[in-house]
Amino acid sequence: MLRSVGQKRVTGSAEDDPRVTELRTAVSRLRRELAGHPADFPDRGIAEDELAALDAMAAGGTPEIPRLRRSLLLIAGAIGSVSALAPKLREVRIAVDLFGGPQRR
Repeated sequence: MLRSVGQKRVTGSAEDDPRVTELRTAVSRLRRELAGHPADFPDRGIAEDELAALDAMAAGGTPEIPRLRRSLLLIAGAIGSVSALAPKLREVRIAVDLFGGPQRR
C-alpha cells in the first residue's frame, strides 16, 4: 500500500515499520506502569492523554516527528518527577528517537 505522509511517500503499513512497533510497545509499557502507579499527581491526566495520542499516531502509520516530540515533552513534563516511571519514560524517548533526532536550528 502506498500512502502520503506530509511531503513524504512511504510504502507498506505501520505493521511493517519496526520503529512503529517499538514506539507502540514502549507506550503500552509506560501506560501500564502509569495505570498501576498508586500516587495521584496533578498532571497525570496530561500524561495519560499524550500517551493515548502517541499510540494513536503510531497506529495510524508513520507519525509526524514534531508531533511525536511535542507529546514526549508533555509526557516528560507531566511525569518527570515520578522517579518510578523514569525507566519506562526513557524507553518511550528512545522509541521516539528512532524516527529521527531533534532538528538542529
